[in-house]
Amino acid sequence: MTGAEQSSVVQPLLTDLYQISMAYAYWKANKHQEMSTFDLYFRKNPFCGEYTLFAGLEECLKFIRDYKFHSTDIEYLRASLPTYIESEFFDYLSKLNMNDLKVYAVPEGTVVFPRLPLLRIEGPILKAQLLETTLLTLVNYASLVATNAARFRSAIGADKTLLEFGLRRAQGPDGGLSASKYCYLGGFDGTSNVLAGKLYGIPIRGTHAHAYVNSYECLEDLNERDLSDRISGERRPFTDLCIQYLNELGPILRILPEETHKGELAAFISYAIAFPTNFLALVDTYDVLKSGLPNFLAVARALHECNYQAIGLRLDSGDLAYLSVEVREKFHEVAVKFNLPYMGHFNIVASNDINEDTLVSLEKQGHSIDTFGIGTHLVTCQRQPALGCVYKLVDLAGSPRIKVSQDNEKVTIPGRKNLYRLYGHDGKALCDLLTRIDEPEPQAGIRMLSRHPFLEQKRAYVTPTSVRNLYVLYWADGEIKMSLPTLKEVRAYAREQIDQLRKDHIRDLNPTPYKMSVTNDLFQFMHKLWMKSVPIGELD
Repeated sequence: MTGAEQSSVVQPLLTDLYQISMAYAYWKANKHQEMSTFDLYFRKNPFCGEYTLFAGLEECLKFIRDYKFHSTDIEYLRASLPTYIESEFFDYLSKLNMNDLKVYAVPEGTVVFPRLPLLRIEGPILKAQLLETTLLTLVNYASLVATNAARFRSAIGADKTLLEFGLRRAQGPDGGLSASKYCYLGGFDGTSNVLAGKLYGIPIRGTHAHAYVNSYECLEDLNERDLSDRISGERRPFTDLCIQYLNELGPILRILPEETHKGELAAFISYAIAFPTNFLALVDTYDVLKSGLPNFLAVARALHECNYQAIGLRLDSGDLAYLSVEVREKFHEVAVKFNLPYMGHFNIVASNDINEDTLVSLEKQGHSIDTFGIGTHLVTCQRQPALGCVYKLVDLAGSPRIKVSQDNEKVTIPGRKNLYRLYGHDGKALCDLLTRIDEPEPQAGIRMLSRHPFLEQKRAYVTPTSVRNLYVLYWADGEIKMSLPTLKEVRAYAREQIDQLRKDHIRDLNPTPYKMSVTNDLFQFMHKLWMKSVPIGELD
């Protein structure tokens, strides 16, 4: 799965049966070549928030580019569908490609909002219909988990490091890979997922688990006790140095050196010998302040004696705010005592089932954590398990189509449309505006009326300082029409997008809804078609 490849799971048969059934019905009725337009969008922002990050576009484009039913697919469909389906239909499917489709989309990483089409698919209705389920599965989770990651980032600020540790808790291997990729897009700095690092170029991070500490019972378990000096290459009595410095640390830390767990100390010594330039220890196997911290600092001081610098420690349980502050204070005391200023800035990593509310609480309490390792709540999106994207027909053969409902949320906005983002004098986004396809583009400095698509009384004049057309033609004439950005570039773009929103749109408590609007022309057209499509009842 390089930049040009895609998971073998993403293929034409990764769809719902009713897509194949409708394809046959279109073909049987000789309707399959009618030109259609479908919109892919969602109805509500996730996590009680007021924004969403759009993700998954690159995978959608690769799917469309590589769309092909293989011979084994055709054989399976012949055996699974009713026997009366003509052989010519299967012959048609075997030669099918998506070369005559057009795909317009907002760029991946764009901040998006409910009801705004993220993708506009134009082409023969049979082909456009066949894409529905797969496009939805590629966009739904990607956008959901990227948004979740962005919210974690907003909760903790830009100066902390966020690591995704969710592979073991994700919904299967494909879910784990997608989570790693799109959490990075959403603002995380690295992942524990080694395969994701290889496939997507994401920095990989990780040290050891409690099992490694538990595997040592005492110092006698050490098979290797010495360490070569980084500069001279001289073999140094590393274990003896660790014991010496542990005894020196006793009065500084106000602990009893003989009471620290010597199996834990042995594990730290062993790990430091294996990774002297990357020593970061998990210190909560027994007791953080009375054992884990002193043992870590003893090994860190011995590493310095051998011309190495430890990285820091990880907390995986307990009161993270309190423990991190206590640990940071001890770091500073030891740094002063040994005249080694860098020790005061050792990295404190925290994990332990952290969610967005935990981060908000830690910020309010005050803490000294530098890095957060987050898994379950991040990758499983426990606060909201699905985004709820939909894929709706809005035009067929030049005739706009509308789906009506007693629930306004489910009424579609008919016809082919363009999408613009309007900005104010401060560079912040004011609102997004949908127009009919043949309406003129909004102009900077020109006052115009924007309307809520469903509520007649909600309307406002807006004079944008600048206007951006959000749609880009990504697929036409059988090819992706432009070079796609790297994952790192999309990540940076997504951060810029969030920074263009007002703070009240992205706050965690009662955020202000962002204004999604339509032109007066589209409003009038939509409501006229809506009224025309609803049968008139009769009272008895």
